[in-house]
Amino acid sequence: MAQDYYNLLGISKSASAEEIKAAFRKLAHQHHPDKPGGNAEKFKEINAAYQVLGDPEKRAKYDQFGSAAFENGGMGGNPFGGGGYDFSGFQQGGVDLGDIFGEMFGFGGGRHKRGADVRVDVDLTLKDAAFGVEREFSLNRTLPCERCGSVGAEPGSKMKECAECSGKGTKTHTQRTILGNIQTKTMCGACQGEGEIPEKKCTTCAGAGLEKARKTLTVEIPAGVDDGATLRLRGEGEAVKGGERGDLHIRVHVEPDRRFERDGDTLFSSEKIGFTQAALGTKLDVDTLDGTVELTIPPGTQAGTQFRLRGKGIGGRRGRGDQIVTVEVVTPTKLSKEQRKMLEDLNLRE
Repeated sequence: MAQDYYNLLGISKSASAEEIKAAFRKLAHQHHPDKPGGNAEKFKEINAAYQVLGDPEKRAKYDQFGSAAFENGGMGGNPFGGGGYDFSGFQQGGVDLGDIFGEMFGFGGGRHKRGADVRVDVDLTLKDAAFGVEREFSLNRTLPCERCGSVGAEPGSKMKECAECSGKGTKTHTQRTILGNIQTKTMCGACQGEGEIPEKKCTTCAGAGLEKARKTLTVEIPAGVDDGATLRLRGEGEAVKGGERGDLHIRVHVEPDRRFERDGDTLFSSEKIGFTQAALGTKLDVDTLDGTVELTIPPGTQAGTQFRLRGKGIGGRRGRGDQIVTVEVVTPTKLSKEQRKMLEDLNLRE
C-alpha cells in the first residue's frame, strides 16, 4: 500500500533536512513502544518514512516514484536485517539513528565528548566597565595532565590495545523489545572510548590523562560591558580525555554609581544651581569618569536644560559615548525679609 511519507511525519514537501529530523525525533519520542502509550506500528511507519526522507538520494527517488520504489526489497519490512533493529552505528545518507535515539532515550550514539563549562562571577565598578579592566581568576579545574600530555601513559612507555573492547572504544549490548533485538553501542569504560590503554600508567594522573589543578587565569574585561552580561572564553573550562574542553563563562555585575545613570554607552547626571546662577550664568565643577571638568552655564539657563560632554561616557568598540548633564534650577524655600523685598521689587515675570 502506497504511503505518504511527508504526511506521516507531518511536514511539507519543501521541508529541510533539519525539519525532517526534528519531526522524526518528536514523533519517535511520542510513539516509541518503550514509552507509556507508545504505538509499535506507528513507530515502524515513521521510522520507514525517515529512512527515506532523511537520505537525499532516497528522498529524490521517493519524490519521483513514491513509496512503491522502496517496497518488496526496498525499504519495506525490517530495514536492518537479521530479525532485529540495530540503531547503533546505522548510517545511511547521513542518517544516524544511534545518535538520534541515544539522545532521546539514553542508549547508544553520542560519541562526542566535551568537558563541563565553568561559571564564575566578577564585580566591576562603573569605571571598570567603561574603560575595561584586567582581572585574575584562580580556578580549580580538571586540566590535561602536564606530565603525560593527556595521554595517560608514563613518559617513555607505550600504549596497548584495550582488552575490554578489542581496540574499538565501544561495547555492544543487545536489548530485547517487542520490535526485536536492539543492539546499542556504549563507550568502553576501561579506555574511555580511546581503544587503547597505557602499558604503564602516568604516575601523576594514574592513567586518566587529567589532573585537578588550581591555575590563575588573567582575563581582559572589554570596555563597554554591561551589568548582567556573560563573557565566554572558549576552551577554558573543564578538560576531558580525548574530547573538547568546556568553556569559561564570566557573569558580570556592575556596581551602581549614585552619580550617574547609564543607557548603553551614554551616561546621565544632574547638577543643581540656584535661581541667580541660572539667570546670570555660572561655571560648575562636574563629576565625570575621568575626573572633574568645568562646565559653563550661560545666562538665562532654564530648568531641565541638558549639556553634552562629548567622549565622557562609556567606552566600546566604536569609541566612547557622551555624558548628558541636566541642570536643575532650585527655587529657594526660605527667604529673609530683605531677600523677599528684593524679589518683589524685581517683579520678574514672563
